[in-house]
Amino acid sequence: MLWLEFLVVIACIVLGARLSGVGMGFAGGVGLLVLVFVFGLRPSTPPVDVLLIIVAVGGMAATLQAAGGLDYLVAIAERILRRNPNHITIMGPLVSFFFTVFTGTSYVALAVFPVISEVALDAGVRGERPMSASLVASQHGISASPVSAATATLVALMASAGLTVGQVMMVALRSILIAVVLGSLSVYRKGLPLDEDPDYRAKVASGELTKRTGERKAYVPSREARISVSVFTLAVVAIVVLGSFKSLLPSWQVGGKTVVLSIPNVIEMIGLAASCFIVLACRVKPGKVVNNSVFSSGMTGVIAIFGIAWMTDTFFMAHKSAFISTLGGLVQAQPWLFAVVLFFMAALLLSQGATTRSLMPVGISLGIPMPYLVAMAPAVNGLFFIPATGTAIAAMSFDRSGTTRIGSFLLNHSFMRPGLVTCISSVAIGFLFAMVVF
Repeated sequence: MLWLEFLVVIACIVLGARLSGVGMGFAGGVGLLVLVFVFGLRPSTPPVDVLLIIVAVGGMAATLQAAGGLDYLVAIAERILRRNPNHITIMGPLVSFFFTVFTGTSYVALAVFPVISEVALDAGVRGERPMSASLVASQHGISASPVSAATATLVALMASAGLTVGQVMMVALRSILIAVVLGSLSVYRKGLPLDEDPDYRAKVASGELTKRTGERKAYVPSREARISVSVFTLAVVAIVVLGSFKSLLPSWQVGGKTVVLSIPNVIEMIGLAASCFIVLACRVKPGKVVNNSVFSSGMTGVIAIFGIAWMTDTFFMAHKSAFISTLGGLVQAQPWLFAVVLFFMAALLLSQGATTRSLMPVGISLGIPMPYLVAMAPAVNGLFFIPATGTAIAAMSFDRSGTTRIGSFLLNHSFMRPGLVTCISSVAIGFLFAMVVF
């Protein structure tokens, strides 16, 4: 029966990956229905805290966009990149990484990709180099962001063990930043120089590709954009500080025990309050918040995690003892094997948050030490492995030189080298930092 149930779970994950978006959550609901009504498994508790965190933080990012704050951030990114055109293969990924870290969503990278492509063209740099590394950097920025769904999920799952946002940042931010640089260096001279690439030369000769000319219109941020970015920044700082120092949190006496406000509740409160401050200070109409792309992306993540995570959690909890007895000793002896599982599950689910919510409880049940789980958390960024995400397709589309592409065998694509280098090195370096932090 276990193997039949496992096949149902895998089938629904594959179906969800093909449907993508909210379809992933819907497919998870079908699997859950089969597990409960056909196989008689007891459903686990839905991941309510994780979903509420995504709603609160996603709403805050969407409010930032509605107030013009994201446009302001993109304008800052463009200024940074155009000041360093000859180093675009390093600067592009770093800007993409830090903007994702700050906002908690890789959506902002979609706005930066066209700038990276144009700067690379102006500098005569093969577009594949900065574009491929920038996509990978933006994906890994999720695991280094204090306001991303993946980080919030990790903290929520391990809060009872004393994990704080600050500890995650001390390990993830530093290890992934170094890994992003290494990933960028791995493609610094990849492929032919741009002016020697036959496809690029053919495009230029046919007139299909010309460099954009004309004076660029200077962006002047509005008062509302500046205010929204300031409020968002304060909210991010508050989450990191309060999530790192429990002594700052209120506590109550309940049944003779001291109960401290939970980290998930802190994130939810700050996210909602910051959104309200931005709406009031910037006179943003609430309807504008729910109709933008960041809000849509966040709510898509909620449904995807709701269905898939609930289904997988129900399956793993029903067979918890079997997994522990079979895999416990192996994974404890070779913890890195769990990182491999995280990587390939992420490649299937195409979601860092859903992968974290689905598999981290399994890692906890297997008895893997908390420092190891934190170090392996960046492995959930295996989304680049199969280039089927919207951001991967966008990165290829925005590269007007045509050098960022998928090969004849699907997996020999532009993102593979920087992706593997960044992912593997972030986990390896993460183990070193985890030994110091914990």
